[in-house]
This record gives sequence, C-alpha cells and structure tokens, in this order.
Amino acid sequence: MTVTSVSGPAPARPSAITRFLHRHEGWRGHLLLAPALILMTVAIIGPMWMTLMMSTWTVRGFDIIVTPGLANYTAMANNPMFPVLIWRTLEIALTCTIVTVVLVYPVAYFLAFQTGRSKAIWLLVLTLPFWTSYLLRVFAWRVVLGNEGAINSGLMSLGVISEPLSWLLYSQTAVTIVLAHSWAAFAIVPIFVSLEKINRSYLEAAADLGDTPARRFWRITFPLSLPGVVAAFIMMFVPTMGEYITPIMVGGPDSMMVGNLVQAMYGPMANWPAGAALAVVMMITIGLASLAFVGLNRLVQR
Repeated sequence: MTVTSVSGPAPARPSAITRFLHRHEGWRGHLLLAPALILMTVAIIGPMWMTLMMSTWTVRGFDIIVTPGLANYTAMANNPMFPVLIWRTLEIALTCTIVTVVLVYPVAYFLAFQTGRSKAIWLLVLTLPFWTSYLLRVFAWRVVLGNEGAINSGLMSLGVISEPLSWLLYSQTAVTIVLAHSWAAFAIVPIFVSLEKINRSYLEAAADLGDTPARRFWRITFPLSLPGVVAAFIMMFVPTMGEYITPIMVGGPDSMMVGNLVQAMYGPMANWPAGAALAVVMMITIGLASLAFVGLNRLVQR
C-alpha cells in the first residue's frame, strides 16, 4: 500500500516592500500619513507657493508681467499707509483675542468643573447661535449697536445718556465686539479640553495640604490649562487677522483692515500681484505672532 502525501501550495513570500515596512515601524506611520500630507501639499502649500510667486510679478496696464521682482514689496515699504494698516489690524486682532479669551475662560472652567454629566447639553446651548449664518449675526449686531438699537435705546430710556452713543457702531469698538462674539465658540473648546484633561487628584492633594481654592487655581489649574489658552489665542488671532466682511459691515473708515485692502486689490483694483504681496506679508506676520504665543507658553511652562 502506497501513501501519497497531499500538500497545499507553498505560501507566497512577502514582497520586499512588505518586509521593509515590517522592519521599519516609522515608515509605516509615514505611509499612513501620506494621503493627508499629499492633500495638504496640494490644497495648502500649493496655493501658498502660487501666492508667493505671484507677489513677485507686476501689473502694467491690464497685463500681468511675470518677470520676478520685489517691486510690490518696495512699494509697500515706501507707502506710509501700509504700516498703519498692518498695525491697526494687529491692534484689532490682539484686542479681540485677549478680550475673548479672558471672557470665555470662566465659561470653559464652568463647563469642565461644574456641569457634571450635562456637559454635552451646555456645549450644545453655547454653540446654538453659531448655527445661523455669519451675515445674519453681523446684521443682528448692527441692530443692537445702532443709534436706535437696543443698547442706545435702553440707556436713553433709563436716563443714563441724553443722545445715542455714536462710537458703538461704525468704529473699531463695533468690529472688536462682533469679532469676539463670532469666534467665541472656537476659543471655548480648546480651553475646555485642556481643563477637562487636568487630573483631579492634583487638586484634591493640594486641598489636603491646605491650599485655598484661589491658590489651587493659580498654582495648578491655570498653569496646566495654558496649552489650551495658547491654542485659543492662535485660533482667535489667525482668522481675525484676515477678516474683511466685519469691518465693512460694522466698521467705519478708520476700521479698515488688511483683509479689506487685499480684497480690493483682487477685486475692483485688479492688482493681483500687489494683493498677493500684501497677503504674503500678513502670512509672515501671523506666523511670527503664532510662534511668539507658542514660545511664551513654553517659557511659562518652565
């Protein structure tokens, strides 16, 4: 009797790429990041590079001269209007950012430490106003801040003022108020997340050692929440630096920001290279300011 052994096909050997990925864990991570990196390169870095290249071109009549040069940057440096406009934009953005972060920190603290299981409901309530159109909210603020709006009418009916406060609308104050309200939700979330991650045992240990609530806050809670505060600063500062709709609708001639001029250069003025140069300057300014926020956070953490 003859016994014949039956065996299946030999297992396929893994390819060289598979063996390489098994040996190098870091490259597996890079491979997972590849789709997102490609998308970021195409959708973010690509347009930024095009803007940088366009900023070196010039306009002659109705034609764009693609010969690289620094004429647009030289014109900005020699025009006294641009430093004033950039400084005004920085002033409005910084004021709006500081005011908003200071106001929303107690709200985020309340959400993290006082709401218990109803956090989701409170977050939903806080974000309800942002379900409406941005333009509708700006129009609503025009009604509130106008000469016959809720604030002026209320103060006049109480006898606090005899005539409407003209500086409430079409001023830098109005732009700051509207921007602070428009971006408040984006500032609450990172601070809330940072406070939520704090280990409560640190606070309990400090209380057992005799620390008062104020000392626990300044020695433990606030330092540990600084990364969220810095993230809120950046998330507020970056978009407000590029605003142009709000200054048009609630700001006056003295409230024009850099975004308004960039929009005008890409629109009615039809000077795309000059608009691109101004956009590049603003990107550099925003990048340096963001790095300053991050550096300040690291300095404080030490």
